[in-house]
Amino acid sequence: MLICLVGPPQAGKDSLARFLTTHHGFTRVHLSPSSSSSAESLSFSSSSDFLDHATRTWRIDYVTTDLASKQKLQEFAKRPFVAIVAVDAPLGVRFNRAVRRRVTGSRSLVCLPRSTTTAPTAPASLPASAPGALPAPPPPDSTLSSILPLASLTLPNPHASLSPFLSSFSLAHLREALRPSWDTYFMLLASLASLRSNCMKRRVGAVLVRDRRVVSTGYNGTPRGVRNCGEGGCARCNSHGDGLGGGGGGGAALDECLCLHAEENALLEAGRERVSGGGTEGAVLYCNTCPCLRCTVKIVQCGVKEVIYSLSYSMDAASRRVMEEAGVVLRQMPQPPFPR
Repeated sequence: MLICLVGPPQAGKDSLARFLTTHHGFTRVHLSPSSSSSAESLSFSSSSDFLDHATRTWRIDYVTTDLASKQKLQEFAKRPFVAIVAVDAPLGVRFNRAVRRRVTGSRSLVCLPRSTTTAPTAPASLPASAPGALPAPPPPDSTLSSILPLASLTLPNPHASLSPFLSSFSLAHLREALRPSWDTYFMLLASLASLRSNCMKRRVGAVLVRDRRVVSTGYNGTPRGVRNCGEGGCARCNSHGDGLGGGGGGGAALDECLCLHAEENALLEAGRERVSGGGTEGAVLYCNTCPCLRCTVKIVQCGVKEVIYSLSYSMDAASRRVMEEAGVVLRQMPQPPFPR
C-alpha cells in the first residue's frame, strides 16, 4: 500500500507518517533532489520515478507527505494500491501548533484545549518574521480546495495530544476503502440500483448474486409499460401516509400497491433456474432494506440461500421467522458509504 498524506500545515500529516513508519513498518518517501535514502526512508528526484518504483514494488508499504499537486495525485490514484488520506484540523488549532512549534522548536503535536472559544494570540516572545514579500500563492492545482476532494479518507485532528488522533486511524478501514469486501461491493451495487427507483414511498435496490457473480438487479417501481409511481402510476403510494402524520405506515394496504418490490424484480429477471441452480447451491440476495413478508415468501420459493440487508423495515421479525423456518440465512450489515 502507498499512502499519500495531504492537508493543511500543522494538521498532523508528519505525525501520522512517523507513526506509520515506526509502528506499522511503512517506508517514508521524500521527493527532493537534496534528500538521501536511508534504511528508514527513500528519496526520489521526481514523482514519476517514485511512481515507477512503487508500482514495481507494490507489496511494500510506503507513505509520503510530499505530493501536493492535483495532477500528480490523480496519476498516483490510478494505481489500485494507492490511498490518498487527508488530515485536517481547525484553523485556530493549527495556528496554536505553529506558534508553539516556532517558540519551542518542538515537533510534537500541541494545540489549544477543545473548550477554547476565543481566537489564539501570538505570545510576545514570538520572533518577528523576516522582512520581505509575501510568499507566492500555490499553483491552482495545488490548493487545498482542489486536493482534499481526492481523498478516499479524511481524518479530523482537533485533539490536544497524539493518542486520540492516531487511534482514530485504521489501516483495515483504509484497505476496505481501497478494495471493498464482497459484502460491501454487492451492497453498494444494491444501493446504486435503488437510485433508479421513483417509488413515492422509499427507494429500494436489490442485487441477486451466485458464486460471487451478479445474476440480476432490481429496484422497486410499477410494472413494465405502466406509468411510473412518481407520475401517479400507483394510487396507493401517492395517497397513503408514511406513518409519521397518522397515515398508513410501511407495509399498510400492500394489496392496493401496483409497485413491484426490488427483490421481486431481481427474482423475476433471473428466474428460478438461475437462482437455485436447478437444486444445487443457491444464490445470495443483497438488498439495502430488509425484505417484507410479501417478498420473503418469493425469496424462499425461488431457492435463495442467504439474504443480506442494511436498513430495517416494519416487518423484519416476521420475515426472519419465515426465512429461519425455510433454512434461509438472514444477515444485517452496516450501510457502506459510497466511495468519493
